Amino acid sequence: MRDWFTIANLENIIEQYHLLGPIFGIFLTALEAFIPVLPLVVIVVANVNAYGIILGIVISWVGSVVGAYGLFLVARRFGKHPRLQRLVQNKRVQTLIKWVDMKGLAPILVLLCFPFSPAVIINIVAGLSHIRKYYYLVALIIGKFVMIAVTGGLGYDLRAILTDPKKLILVICGIILLWIIGKWVENKLNKRVERDLRAVSKESHS
Repeated sequence: MRDWFTIANLENIIEQYHLLGPIFGIFLTALEAFIPVLPLVVIVVANVNAYGIILGIVISWVGSVVGAYGLFLVARRFGKHPRLQRLVQNKRVQTLIKWVDMKGLAPILVLLCFPFSPAVIINIVAGLSHIRKYYYLVALIIGKFVMIAVTGGLGYDLRAILTDPKKLILVICGIILLWIIGKWVENKLNKRVERDLRAVSKESHS
């Protein structure tokens, strides 16, 4: 494994990836919206190293927006499907849908800016809510650009990162920091969801 994991081998993989063309990069980032086990950070890093930082970010951004908006439209279109209804019946999802209807796009836009947010849940909840399609598309365009630009900037120039321990440590710290901030924001919003809905429930019973 150690012999295989070399700079030369990684550069060869990136070159082969580049030869597949930008459509493949768009396809992978779009597919990640539907299959969250795919590592979005790794895909973005591969794109910026294969196609350059500007084109790589654009490719990742377009694919991510297309995939996320596609999942949003699927949830909006097939919200009454038995499988989606099972998800909707989940208490946490119902709570999030109600809160999104109350608060609108602002909290969702914040979550979309972080690479480790629960993107699948966000897109499905938004699709099942009453948010207008156009507004959600705008939120995706802004939020995904911020997230992918930061991620792509951290992962650009793989050779320099892997050969310079200081840069490698900085990138790892940057990714960990993004994960920590994203989880902190998510937890804060979850607590706010519960607090706001409790307040609404008290008002409706008073």
